[in-house]
This record gives sequence, C-alpha cells and structure tokens, in this order.
Amino acid sequence: MTYPVHLTLGPLFLPVHLLCEVLAYTLGYRFYQRLRTRTPDPISDEHRLWIFVGAAAGALLGSRLLGLLEHPDLLMNPPGGWPYYFTNKTIVGGFLGGLVGVELTKKRLGVTASSGDLMVFPLLLGLGIGRLGCHLSGLEDGTFGTATALPWGINFGDGIQRHPTNLYEILFLAALALLLWLLERRQPLPDGRRFQLFLAAYLLFRLLVEFIKPTPPLPGLGLTAIQWACVAGLGYYVWVWTRQKLYHTSIPSHK
Repeated sequence: MTYPVHLTLGPLFLPVHLLCEVLAYTLGYRFYQRLRTRTPDPISDEHRLWIFVGAAAGALLGSRLLGLLEHPDLLMNPPGGWPYYFTNKTIVGGFLGGLVGVELTKKRLGVTASSGDLMVFPLLLGLGIGRLGCHLSGLEDGTFGTATALPWGINFGDGIQRHPTNLYEILFLAALALLLWLLERRQPLPDGRRFQLFLAAYLLFRLLVEFIKPTPPLPGLGLTAIQWACVAGLGYYVWVWTRQKLYHTSIPSHK
C-alpha cells in the first residue's frame, strides 16, 4: 500500500481523512440513537440536548487549546498563518474539555445521573473509524510513530519504517470495547463507571503511546502537552474513585 491513500470517484478526489471523519460521526451517532431506544435513559430529551451543547463547546475549546500547547514554539510564528490557531486539534483535549463542559452543564441543570455511559460504545466505534482515516492519510495527518526496526513497521512515504500508532490505537479500542462488554456481562457496573473506565483507559493508553511519537516534550517538563493532560485526567479519576470508596466505606452497614 502506498501512503497517503487517495480515493477517487471519476473526476472527483475524495479526502480519505474527511470521509472517515464523516463516517465516524454518522455511524457513531446512529449507534448511539439505537442504544438509547433500547436502554432506559433517566435524562430528559431537553437536558440531553443541553448536555450535548456543553460537551461540544467544551470539546471544541479543549481540543484547540491542547493542540496549540502541543507545539508552543509555533504560537508566535504559526505555519500557514492565523488559520493554524483554529485548525490544530487533539482528541485528548476534546475529551477533557468535553468532560468539563458536561459536568458544568449538568451542575447547572441539576442532573446527577451519568450522561456518558450511553456514549461509550458509539465513541469507541467513531474513534476506531477516525483513526483508520488518520492511518490512511500517512504523514499528512501528523499522528504517525517514530522509526522502528520491528517487522510490522510501516513506510508512510518518507522511506522510514515507523510505528503504526494509529493501528495500535484501533487494536486498543477494540480490546477495550470487548473488555467493557465482558465486565458488564459478568455484573452491572455502577452508574457512570463505564464512561470512567473508558476515558481513564484511553488516557493511560495515550500517555504511553506518545512515547513512540516524534512530538518533542515541553521544554524542561519531560512530557508532551498531551501526556501532561493525560496525567491530569488520570489524577482526576483517581480522586473521584478514592472519594467514592471513602463515601461507601463511611456508610454504616445494617445486617
């Protein structure tokens, strides 16, 4: 296979990354709708809509902000001019910004039920399709790995065998989906736990896989901006789970 992969339909050129993104959003949303019709949802349609708005606003801001912090040396001299500030984005920033947006919206609405559990499997599907688009885009996407001598290294067009980090992520997402499905077949998870496990696992994966990507660490800080964001997100969930455990152990049992 030659990278980047180009799709054509007669005289039309189809951007493979954009095509996969549209497919990811479309199939992910359809999957979510199907799950919602089959699963009792304690959140009303109106509140669910506002939560989506909060998630979208937070994800947009978080994705752009972390994308800019990933390369602080380019902030004063952006490649391609001012559009750089609006086109750079990261999934990790989108997730964390979306999480903040959702929590603030739910607090405003007085919603205490989990709003993320229903989104987990649609998100896993959408992420997998999106990462396929990143992989097929080769070096153009900027999410490739560092050079490797491993037999499954891939030449994305520059003559260097690299870690196919996008394929690693697709395999990880598939394994995570299977693990969550098996856990819930064994016993129902507490409200909100499915999303917590999903996002914590994804942040841990991204923290580790960034070590085999060519993005340089922040000056003097040892890790990239994305890795520090993952550390912050994981720290948040450690705090959440510790607080939940302390709360449950403080409740006296009645036997």
